[in-house]
Amino acid sequence: MLHLETVPGAIERNRYVIVEAIKHAAATGAEWIVTPELAVCGLQFAHLVGTDWIEPQPDRWMQQVCTLNKTLKRIIFLSCPERDGQRLYNSVFVIGPTGEIIGTHRKINVLSDSLSWSSPGDKASPIECDGIQVGVLVCADVYTPNIARSMKFEGAQMFVSPASWGPGLHGPNGEWEQRTHETGLPLIVCNRTGTEKTLDFRKAPSLVVRDGVRLLTHTSERSAVLTFDWDFDCMVPRSSRYSINYIRKYDTF
Repeated sequence: MLHLETVPGAIERNRYVIVEAIKHAAATGAEWIVTPELAVCGLQFAHLVGTDWIEPQPDRWMQQVCTLNKTLKRIIFLSCPERDGQRLYNSVFVIGPTGEIIGTHRKINVLSDSLSWSSPGDKASPIECDGIQVGVLVCADVYTPNIARSMKFEGAQMFVSPASWGPGLHGPNGEWEQRTHETGLPLIVCNRTGTEKTLDFRKAPSLVVRDGVRLLTHTSERSAVLTFDWDFDCMVPRSSRYSINYIRKYDTF
């Protein structure tokens, strides 16, 4: 999990950091690599840089990530906005080991001032990754039970959630635990750090949750690559803690 400090509106800087973090994670042996929600632009980007820069996907940069992954041969859950005609979506693209996009999930629960630019997705189906049916839940998709329940009905065996969800007035209040308790499926949450205009993610946790219990958790003020071993037969972590590799702060590049 790439627990990154994302700078709102700093598109090129964030893209650079994501690629460097992907390389770092791959070098540690990670086979699945997950970014936080909207890792390329931050959550409150629209008032800074607008939305004209958002393109149909894969755009040129995502094509470069796909090409990189032909060499790395990992599975990458890449969170990035996309344009589809007149609509914009807060999406996660799953890039397979051959460099092809093997699945996409568009965030469904987008009722937030920060996401007024985003149309809601209308599909809640798992994506097959290495023979495992993975339900992708983008941040507040976990807020209500219906999306996770629908994905389990469609065959999901586990959930992966790119998130930008920090503590505070509208912070998480047991939703991650509730979804795992209701479905019986484990949930891996890749959150982030850093600050934005009205949001502070420095105590936002990246988690592994199963049966209503947080098994692994990490918060930090610095960007970190978090790795752990996973038992796909029993659907539980083999690791008792994350291996944490902090990465340097990128103000300029």
